[in-house]
Amino acid sequence: MPFFLIIFTFVANMLKKIEIQNYAIIDRLEIFFPDGLTIITGETGAGKSILLGALGLIMGKRADTKVLFDQDKKCYVEGTFDVSEYQLQDYFTEESLDYNDELIIRREIAPGGKSRAFVNDSPVTLDILHTLTDALIDIHQQFDILDIQKPVFQLQMIDALAGNKILLDSYLRQFKTYRQSIRKLEELKDKNRNATQEIEFLSFQLNEFNQADLKEGEQEDLEILLKKLTSAEDIKKTTTTVTQALEEDENAVISQMQALINQFASIRYLDKTYMEIYDRLISVREELADIAKEASFMADATEYDEEAIHQTNTRLNLINRLQKKHDVISMDDLLYVEKSIQQKLNGYADLTDEIQTIQTTCIKQESELRKLAKELTEKRSKVIASFEQNIHDLLVSLAMEHAYIKVNITPLKELGNSGLDDVSILFAPNKGSEFLPLKDTASGGEMSRLTLCIKSLVAGAITLPTLIFDEIDSGVSGEVAQKVGQILSNLSKKHQVICITHSPQIAAKAQSHFWVYKSDTKERTVTAMRELKMEDRIIEIAKMLSGNPPTETAKANARELIGKT
Repeated sequence: MPFFLIIFTFVANMLKKIEIQNYAIIDRLEIFFPDGLTIITGETGAGKSILLGALGLIMGKRADTKVLFDQDKKCYVEGTFDVSEYQLQDYFTEESLDYNDELIIRREIAPGGKSRAFVNDSPVTLDILHTLTDALIDIHQQFDILDIQKPVFQLQMIDALAGNKILLDSYLRQFKTYRQSIRKLEELKDKNRNATQEIEFLSFQLNEFNQADLKEGEQEDLEILLKKLTSAEDIKKTTTTVTQALEEDENAVISQMQALINQFASIRYLDKTYMEIYDRLISVREELADIAKEASFMADATEYDEEAIHQTNTRLNLINRLQKKHDVISMDDLLYVEKSIQQKLNGYADLTDEIQTIQTTCIKQESELRKLAKELTEKRSKVIASFEQNIHDLLVSLAMEHAYIKVNITPLKELGNSGLDDVSILFAPNKGSEFLPLKDTASGGEMSRLTLCIKSLVAGAITLPTLIFDEIDSGVSGEVAQKVGQILSNLSKKHQVICITHSPQIAAKAQSHFWVYKSDTKERTVTAMRELKMEDRIIEIAKMLSGNPPTETAKANARELIGKT
């Protein structure tokens, strides 16, 4: 039979009741678990370990319609727990569940195979059920990784024996603050890196604008200039023609105008109107002379300039390239982009000072944490020798005189939740055995006894809630079984302990004794369970000593084991 250790990760006496209906060979069963040591006995195959299988359902394990006692009826398993001293309110609030100090978890399997789960009558998903029961229940089976094989639990045991609770709480609070500072520092560094990249990009863009040195209206002016430069020959030809026609030709316009003026001069005094015409003719001559002068200047000043054309084209191409790059179509839009880039650059703050401040804080926090971690290490180291010796002494009492454990503390480089220590427990079960990790050394029987020794030794220092042992007596009898029973009895003074056993020595230590048995109905055999009174206990233990029916000697031995005469 396998050995199970079930830990309900709360305070002692947390498990109050299990109710099972239509599961395996159980029609209906309701068990109230009292304080102290509860022993469950019965014939092989009567259904003792079925109780553990049913309990697995409320932990969210897979459901199978094959477990239905009656294929036409639903199956349900319901567990009642006292969680008054375990801080679950926040979790229930997060999951929108109603909280009560008395927690009821229920699992149902319909005939069709559909499974449903409830927490305090509220339907929940199996994910929620599994998450919650991970905190409530931790079932371990022989050859699986038991909690004592887990480094986290091993470290917790050493800390409990070292009395590190206050120091560890202080360390953990400061460590959480330190981790927050580290996260804040990384966020700022990321932000600063991103800002630096953006600043570099914007600065590159702004530098392009600075080099371009754009002016308002420049593009239009350049386009006009380019037209003039590319039309130089037509301009020179036209202005030269104008100059010649006005001044230089044989019948130049200005010369003809002068002749008209001279002729009109003789009559200008005859009438006011004539004088006005005369003046206007002079004005026209002067205007034509001025035009001729400007046309001549333009003709002289105009030459085809390939370099000027190239420079103007280059400048326009630069403007067009910037417009295309920034997806705008006008000079005004381009100048607005330049202004926007400048404003963005002005808006980026330099985080260097803030980063430096937080870095200084982190260094200080880390220094304080390392001091606390060193103190934790020192206190842990002081209890290891006595812990190893005490475990050996207990193992000797359980007929494992050559079994030893060794606790290794390996320093870590980086701070963790528990300081700078990696704790591992090694086990050498036999004379000459090499010390190896628990999962690699102990057999099932050895592991069950080692677990019992460790649990009993740390029971006064660490919170061990309801403990359920299945067949811990496997492979032991007589005086060793008596010792196992005594250890369980001592454990039950501080914790609720439930033990499924075939050992009369262990059963005799019970404060409450339940008997699992089979009974026949008209249709089939079912499992039942009842609490035994004193006389019934004596008979049951006597059966375990000598068989059924028990002898009078066996009954007397049973009374002696129980402590009755």
